[in-house]
Amino acid sequence: MEFKDLDPRLSRALSKLNFHKPTLIQAKAIPLALAGKDILARARTGSGKTAAYCLPIVQKILVNKEALPESSSERITTRSIILVPTRELAVQITKFLSDLLIYCSKDVKVANLAGNIPVQLQKSILLEKPDIIVATPSRALAHLESQSLIVYNSLESLVIDEADLILSYGYEEDLQKILTYLPKIFQSLLMSATLTKDVENLKQLLLRNPAILTLHEEKEDNLLTQYAVRCSEMDKFLLIYVILKLRLIHGKCIIFVNDIDRCYRLKLFLEQFSIKSCVLNSELPLNSRYHIVQEFNKGVYDYIIATDEGDFKNSESNVDEEVQTSKKSTSENKSKKKLRLQKKDKEYGVSRGVDFINVAAVINFDFPTSAKSYTHRVGRTARANQRGMSLSFVVPKELVGQNKNVTCSTAKQDEKIYSRVEKKQSLTNSVIKPYSFEMKQLEGFRYRVEDALRAVTRIAVKEARLKDVKSEILNSEKLKAHFEDNPNDLKILRHDTTIHPARVQQHMKHIPSYLMPKIAPPSGVSSTQEDNEDLGSIPFRKNPPKRLSKNRHKKRKNDPLKTFRISDTFSTNKRQRKK
Repeated sequence: MEFKDLDPRLSRALSKLNFHKPTLIQAKAIPLALAGKDILARARTGSGKTAAYCLPIVQKILVNKEALPESSSERITTRSIILVPTRELAVQITKFLSDLLIYCSKDVKVANLAGNIPVQLQKSILLEKPDIIVATPSRALAHLESQSLIVYNSLESLVIDEADLILSYGYEEDLQKILTYLPKIFQSLLMSATLTKDVENLKQLLLRNPAILTLHEEKEDNLLTQYAVRCSEMDKFLLIYVILKLRLIHGKCIIFVNDIDRCYRLKLFLEQFSIKSCVLNSELPLNSRYHIVQEFNKGVYDYIIATDEGDFKNSESNVDEEVQTSKKSTSENKSKKKLRLQKKDKEYGVSRGVDFINVAAVINFDFPTSAKSYTHRVGRTARANQRGMSLSFVVPKELVGQNKNVTCSTAKQDEKIYSRVEKKQSLTNSVIKPYSFEMKQLEGFRYRVEDALRAVTRIAVKEARLKDVKSEILNSEKLKAHFEDNPNDLKILRHDTTIHPARVQQHMKHIPSYLMPKIAPPSGVSSTQEDNEDLGSIPFRKNPPKRLSKNRHKKRKNDPLKTFRISDTFSTNKRQRKK
């Protein structure tokens, strides 16, 4: 299958989007979908599943409309529904469809019903009967029940993207109700990164004699290099400071944490050292979240600190009912005392679906709460035939709770979840390599880290959280109104501005030369060997510059800021760039 076989308008749009050759999932799925087959497809994150179902949907709509006379009322009707688990993914798919329809936008209309607009206000959009509707299951059901969306006689195809995630978000009942409003015969496409028992049940409910595609692209199997570091909670802050301040990772990085307070604690901590970052969590408005992802993809921000609350909630559902009951009264009392912030978005998700582009590394600052969550987090990097790496901090059980101010509530499960992750990764011939830092060389930075953490108090975190949410609400309104008509003005809107209500010590922004570690390879390893092999640790090279204070702006071969590296992944990329 080639893109040139599609409608010329689609081929032209794909060429403009730099889609020249179909990926494996696209080459297999598109011909089957055009032939009218139901499809259940499993493919890794970043393999091109979105285009694999969007292209045949649009192609079939264009063909069907051309067969009808201009005056026919059947030309204006809703023919396809795409259901997704999160609003971010709905925005992303709508954007892709809009780019795809650039040369035939008058013939095919797309509507996104998953935004913040109330259901009542969206009814006017549905009166125009858009050809394709993108929505979350809850929003689609609301319109079907109110009869503002009627597809009983017109629906041709139903797509459920990230099917396993939709079910894990609790949309199973909504899906069953949605099916009662649909015609008896229509084409169904299920897309997922994993095939679970729930997906199998959904397959029995929706699909008729489906084509099952389980695809793994061999070229991408070895593109992801995975590392894990066993350390204390305090050392996590020390290591993240060293990694980011010394620029050990070149390129964009996503740092995952397990709750919103941790998100702001880490941001405030990094601000102490003048390290800019932006946060991404369910409290922020949808418009702001989408704009943050866009700017990150453009390279405006290097570091995003993202929460993974959806997976955290799912993991908590496995806790014994007795434990939940005993803690219920305590949690209720605490919730009353908590700061009243904007209501969290139940349809938020960042570890799945959202298309982050050219991510060099994923850092699991807080280890995920399930093996499934780990897979989806690290799937944000090493996409589209590009190399990437993941680095996960694992807190040993005996080190949990040593410092209450920096301890994460999920840390006590780290070792248990890590063993599950290792087993799951071994099934796909993937290995998580242990990575050891030369901690003695980093001791000089410890007092700075401890001093910075003392400034990041609970009150400072709460104030920062409130300040950021208020700021983003204002930004969201601007995005919604003014910036819609003035897209160039978006450049002035930044999401990585400082929010520190805590004291900031100016001397912490710079690293004095006496703190720089001594440069020496591990014993028994020559400098030549060091350049060409993965040593399993982070060494400095020999012969450091005698004085770093002079000519800092000049690049030097022996500059530790350039040679202190975190994995062979980036040294390989560096050699490629030199060529």
